[in-house]
Amino acid sequence: MKVTSLGYKTDLIFPAFDGEITDRGAYTVVRTPSNPTFYWGNFLLFEQPPADGDYSRWTELFAREIGVPPQTHHVTFGWDTVRGEQGVSAPFLENGFRLDRCTVMSARKLNPPAHPAADLTVRPLVSDEDWMEAVENQVAVREPEFSESEYRIFRQRAMDRYRKMVAHGLGDWFGGFLGARLAADLGIFHTGQLGRYQSVQTHPDFRRRGCAGTLVYEASRHALERFGLETLVIVAGTDSDAGRLYQSLGFDARELQMHLEKWPRS
Repeated sequence: MKVTSLGYKTDLIFPAFDGEITDRGAYTVVRTPSNPTFYWGNFLLFEQPPADGDYSRWTELFAREIGVPPQTHHVTFGWDTVRGEQGVSAPFLENGFRLDRCTVMSARKLNPPAHPAADLTVRPLVSDEDWMEAVENQVAVREPEFSESEYRIFRQRAMDRYRKMVAHGLGDWFGGFLGARLAADLGIFHTGQLGRYQSVQTHPDFRRRGCAGTLVYEASRHALERFGLETLVIVAGTDSDAGRLYQSLGFDARELQMHLEKWPRS
């Protein structure tokens, strides 16, 4: 299967580095053996949204390709369409799945934020201490349904991957610092001339101060210049505050990306 959507094409930057991407024709298997609790590092991507009878077929394929409890506790499916097609999702929803919609946005150049954090210093992470601070920030802003202990394991593994990608020249992870304190962080990684943002997060102590907008903008300037990128891609929840912020910086909505997920919530 040839992945054509901008969202999933850039999602695959990461398993292409240290995971497994297996083409099965009508669907693609994505696995990240180094981080088995990474829900969207271990999923099935189909050409089309679910149709009649696909609940049983897809879940059986997931069990065979990705795994079942106790090793695997989640089930995640995406489809490579761009208009928000839901397909026959009702059987999944009736069995504990959640249907999520994201907006895939892109830009060639960003606008400066309307309300910048003038005292924020933006730079790539370098030291062990920098990376440890970024892990702590990501853990601090996790969704409440994730337990801290389990999320910390997942996030540490994810940040180890990103750091290795940085070492291979595939991107950078940026911190926004207020004095010596990391207030916000994000990553930008690339394939060819496409750059993809990852995990834009601001610590709760520093929200509503312009940190996120300043960080997204300043990191874009660095990435466009250093890596010679033509297009930056970012994904946000549809109708979210994050999406509205990105639009104010010059990102335009390009695709609606749909997916189904089921995982234990604490």
